[in-house]
Amino acid sequence: MEQERTTCCVVGGGPAGMVLGLLLARAGVEVTVLEKHGDFLRDFRGDTVHPSTLSLLDDIGLAERFARLPQRRVSSVQLPIGPDRSLVTVGNLAALHGEYNYIAMVPQWDLLDLLADEAGKEPTFRLRMDTGATSFLKERGRVTGVRYRTADGRTGELRATLTVACDGRGSLARALPELGLEGFACPMDAWWFRLPRHEDDPSGLVGALGDRFFTALIDRGDYWQCAALIPKGTDAERRAEGLDRFMTRFTQAAPWLADRAGSVTSWDEVKLLDVRLDRLRRWHRPGLLCIGDAAHAMSPVFGIGINLAVQDAVAAARHLVRPLRAGTVGLHDVRRVQLRRWPTTVATQGLQRLAHAQVIEPLLAGRTAFGNPRRAQRMTELVTESRWLNRVPAYFIGYGALRERPPKESLR
Repeated sequence: MEQERTTCCVVGGGPAGMVLGLLLARAGVEVTVLEKHGDFLRDFRGDTVHPSTLSLLDDIGLAERFARLPQRRVSSVQLPIGPDRSLVTVGNLAALHGEYNYIAMVPQWDLLDLLADEAGKEPTFRLRMDTGATSFLKERGRVTGVRYRTADGRTGELRATLTVACDGRGSLARALPELGLEGFACPMDAWWFRLPRHEDDPSGLVGALGDRFFTALIDRGDYWQCAALIPKGTDAERRAEGLDRFMTRFTQAAPWLADRAGSVTSWDEVKLLDVRLDRLRRWHRPGLLCIGDAAHAMSPVFGIGINLAVQDAVAAARHLVRPLRAGTVGLHDVRRVQLRRWPTTVATQGLQRLAHAQVIEPLLAGRTAFGNPRRAQRMTELVTESRWLNRVPAYFIGYGALRERPPKESLR
């Protein structure tokens, strides 16, 4: 068994883990990121890069490199409102001040490759692909690193002053009873699939409603990335009804896509997302910090989970750079990260729970959102007609409830 040591062990090479690794390494902290897969190529991952993350990339000198990546820019959120279900813009990011008033749709693997390449320039950074953490090392009640296994079967131990769990909602840390996982009811799961997009189609993020049916369509340039919501736990039952029945319901909600619905020919092209909404009561214990989905699994509502995870990483870097460099990371240091990010997490999940209860659950059950059609339409009109209220959902989608700034030691 191999035995190694680092200052900070980051478990998980997703957006949060790679951002944290880059920021720490630039500040001179020795950091090792463990990623269980051999590459970053996973389809239907969070591909939305919001203004908060775009601003971060600018702050750390990566804006130009990121701008060269193939991408589609989305600046509006449109929903079918009223009796005729005409598309109404309910979130106009173009109205936000500043350069980054749009969402960049970029394959997540391109963003992760960019971050990995930049971090690899730092002498204190190591990325270990094909290496999955299997358990925590503990001494006298403190987490002191992880045991790992590589794709070829080798095992080892990586000891660290601090271990940061960025390994998503399947995180090792979530099995620790002292962290207290708290879950909330979710009325839906989601099916992901693709359809061709035509030049005269609507642009941006578009919603479509049908009878007990909702789909969100993400403009990716030459294709639509489609998410269709189904009642929680009904995946097998719905698939047994047949693909043709599903596509019929889909085209009833979005009739302008009927001419290309036949491009989905197999259930293999329709991927299930098991939607969860939960959070740890404690994100830390001595020697361990959880951030991103490891600390709080978000619903796809508002599409901001990845960007919240990135903001967690920025806050963690800012609070931990100095104690990590001094080798004096204590419980109070990791606790400060949770105290900083907890209000944003609770507020965001509160809004998602409200959307689940007042919009999605009634819709999937065949009832009217907010209980009254006139009330729902009036609320929408207030948001869309008011210059200031129209910016509220746009700002929340773009930046979340609280913006984070990277540590000055990580800037270029």
